[in-house]
Amino acid sequence: MSDIKPSSPGGVRNIGVFAHVDAGKTTLTERMLLMCGAIRTLGAVDKGTAHTDSLDVERRRGITVRATCVPMTWNGVSINLIDTPGHTDFAGEVERALWALDAAVLIISAAEGIRPQTERLYRAVEAYGLPFIIFINKCDYPLADGERTIADARAALSRGVVSVDNYDQITELACEYDESMFADYVNGIAIPREALDTRLRSLTLEGKAHPALCGSALRGDGVGELLDLIGGCLPQPSGDPNAEACGVIFAVDNSDLSNGRAAYVRLFEGTLRNRGQLTLDLPGAFPGVKPRSVDYKITQIRGISLAGRGQDLGELRAGGIASVLGIKDARAGQLIGDIDCAGRKIQPGAYDSPLLLVKVTPADPAKREALRLALETLASEDPLLKAETLGGEPHVRVMGAVQLEVLDEWLRVRFGVAAVFGKPHIIHHETIARPATGFYAYTMPKPCWAVIRFDLEPLPRGSGIRYESAVPSREIMPRYQHQIEQALPSALAQGMLGWPVDDVRITLTGGEHHLIHTHPLDFIVATPVALMDGLRRAGTVLLEPILALTVTTPSECHGRIQSEFAAMRGEIVETEALGELVRTTGCVPMAAAMDFHTRLAALTGGRGAMTQRLDGYRERAYGADDPDAACPRRGVNPLDTAKYILAARSALDGGIFD
Repeated sequence: MSDIKPSSPGGVRNIGVFAHVDAGKTTLTERMLLMCGAIRTLGAVDKGTAHTDSLDVERRRGITVRATCVPMTWNGVSINLIDTPGHTDFAGEVERALWALDAAVLIISAAEGIRPQTERLYRAVEAYGLPFIIFINKCDYPLADGERTIADARAALSRGVVSVDNYDQITELACEYDESMFADYVNGIAIPREALDTRLRSLTLEGKAHPALCGSALRGDGVGELLDLIGGCLPQPSGDPNAEACGVIFAVDNSDLSNGRAAYVRLFEGTLRNRGQLTLDLPGAFPGVKPRSVDYKITQIRGISLAGRGQDLGELRAGGIASVLGIKDARAGQLIGDIDCAGRKIQPGAYDSPLLLVKVTPADPAKREALRLALETLASEDPLLKAETLGGEPHVRVMGAVQLEVLDEWLRVRFGVAAVFGKPHIIHHETIARPATGFYAYTMPKPCWAVIRFDLEPLPRGSGIRYESAVPSREIMPRYQHQIEQALPSALAQGMLGWPVDDVRITLTGGEHHLIHTHPLDFIVATPVALMDGLRRAGTVLLEPILALTVTTPSECHGRIQSEFAAMRGEIVETEALGELVRTTGCVPMAAAMDFHTRLAALTGGRGAMTQRLDGYRERAYGADDPDAACPRRGVNPLDTAKYILAARSALDGGIFD
């Protein structure tokens, strides 16, 4: 066994624990807390006593719903550990944890082996450039084989996965990156284990090696060695406490109404202090308008704690994580300062996005306002929920049925609002059928003047939106052209059928401003009308989401799985034999796969596993009476020009872009 200790005493590690469902992630976190002396008794998920599952809904259901940050100390190293949900319906929690971390622990169950969700998590951690180590859990289970699971991880995830007990694997990897070691190896000179451990540490920090060890979270086997690896192979946070503040609000806690909303902040640079000022850029009132800079006075900075909000720290320095009070408008995903200093992309939905739209109404009509406030609060905690009013009714976006059940329970228990949920509708996209020109002249009633002409062209699937201007500044001044470009994303959010518009090239080919009559917001008002005029002329193509589906089943079930793919209008891309199992990967329309997980359980006697991700969109036929073809509109339809202009003139703030 490797004996890697921290390269320097003390220090901090900000790490996340990730795993597929039932890999034992929360059990491992409990064992780590116990061994570090942070708790006295071991909690259990199935008994509802896990310390990181503090929400009532988590304890009742026996699942992790919200990512939880807990502190512990091992051999002088302070560890801020974020325990994340394993269920795919709560992928947003996984993504927000990735914003705050410097490194990760990926857990794989030796009893189940490499699952499709394991591969997704691996790709996500890699995409964020985070060093990680692997803990092979449940090695005490019958027929479990830890070393075989490591071999599978090397084949399925990365050649950089090496067992800390396997001298040859570490030597091979070290020689690949170290010419001196390679020369010794070729000449038959044994490389000391201490030198290999030093090289393994540096390769792990560089993201080229991923040390793996076997154990059992339930029995505590290997957990001490895992904590040693966290301190010895994973990086300390960097950052200059004297620089300008830069960070991200990765979570929001609304549970303590007496102290107000708490923003969980990972600070990459700078220092925040009690009673100090924090400036956040909030979205502008309208597209094209600069964000509003709002100053907040920090009332308190508290450390993270198992018992809720920890003690008053007085300050938060670069590299740290703490809850900051006093930011009443805080929302998960908000940035502090110039986030480029974080060296990572922080954008809600980059890992996974909801594909279901659900109408929510109060069971008691008198609680309509209470429902609105409750959804607004929940949306501050989960930006992917995106509570919005469509067709005059509240709607939310969710990942799946489990998230919807949890949302229902939260509304009843946390907010005292019984809600009625409509039938989930699949979120479609739309594009254009043919090239067209869109035009609008906003010249009445005075004072106003904004003339815009767009040329629209369809693009291949997956191209997204491409925009360019072919208009000289003498016709439309640069600042007005900038407003057009900034207004387009909101204008494209709802096309002719109410769905987001995709795969279109938009070229600004004409227009004009007026030196006297043009108002600063005129081009923002005119942009959606000109665009919708072009969409109307171009005709609409409805695009349905296509899922990349990976199914792992016993080999005797493979024939039935092939039939299922065919019945779902799907296409099998790859079939791979994994011993007694078969992994089938293919693409299917989401509409056909809505209840596939239920059928899979019945077909395989509960022995099948699946994971899914959005693969793209493709054309779907629809008719005028198709209830799923159109999405209720938000705000006023720009094609209803008279009403639209009235909304723009009398209630621009909350009118045309709602």
